[in-house]
Amino acid sequence: MNPDEPTVNSAPPTESIETTKTAFLKDCALIPLSSLIYLKTLRPRVKDSITFQQILSSVRDVGLVEPPVVFPHPSNQGHYFVMDGHLRIEALKILGIADVNCLVATDDDTYTYNKRINRMTVVQAHKMIVKAMEHGVSAERLGKTLHLSPATIRNHFRLLDGICPEVIEQLQDKPCPAKSFSILRRMKPIRQIEAAELMSGQNNFTAAFANALLYNTPSNMLVTQAAASDTVSVESMAKMEREMAALQMQNKAVEETYGPDVLHLTVLKRFLEKWMDCAPIVRWLAANQPEYFREFQSIVGTAQIDNSRSSGATPQQSRGKVA
Repeated sequence: MNPDEPTVNSAPPTESIETTKTAFLKDCALIPLSSLIYLKTLRPRVKDSITFQQILSSVRDVGLVEPPVVFPHPSNQGHYFVMDGHLRIEALKILGIADVNCLVATDDDTYTYNKRINRMTVVQAHKMIVKAMEHGVSAERLGKTLHLSPATIRNHFRLLDGICPEVIEQLQDKPCPAKSFSILRRMKPIRQIEAAELMSGQNNFTAAFANALLYNTPSNMLVTQAAASDTVSVESMAKMEREMAALQMQNKAVEETYGPDVLHLTVLKRFLEKWMDCAPIVRWLAANQPEYFREFQSIVGTAQIDNSRSSGATPQQSRGKVA
């Protein structure tokens, strides 16, 4: 062997390789509903809400698609804290089902399930309905499952007809209601893009704001030039003018305390994040102070407080104008 040649060490490395901790146990566990303990208090009339009725209809007609997430009780063997899926469990109780297959979490993290889960937008719901109907599911069956009328399902199916692709991409993850899309549809594509940018800049996706943009759209930018004037009454126009004037006054009032308020909220948010990362504190708040618990969750779950500040823009600069 040439002494100048490097020797190859055939021995395996002695350094230990860290393994990634899994978030859930490998298999679901069949757990009696009576052994599940809620970490939050449900609203008194939550079972009357449309959301709960949709969940109930879906579980009744299709079955439980997404299992609830639970965490073992540290001192009461056989019992589990519910981390996610409270309404699904309530639906199972109404349907007389005694046991449910659950995902068993390895960490009692309630923050992620409550505030870091993206809710489905109207555009995402539209895409799911389109895909289901393309696979042969009727509007009647979808309506029964989602607790909606067949006419509503068909309207969701046609939601994006006449909407340009750029606007769909920009608004697909925004809380933009179906009514706003029906208003945007009456504009030509270039004006749709301008309106979508103004709505995103103001973080205002309401039908009232979309109507205000429609009524300030030149007639040559409308799909049907008489559309705006035909549907706008004097009362509606006066109401929108009052709303816009009130909004401008509110904006001016906010500008005076904007900087200090953002600073205080940022400091408070950082402090509460540490609290909500502590499982014992979360459990105590959920059991003893549910109202404060919900408020803390709302503050901690707030998105980046002011994106415009990172670019040095003032509130006036970051607001769009109604063109």
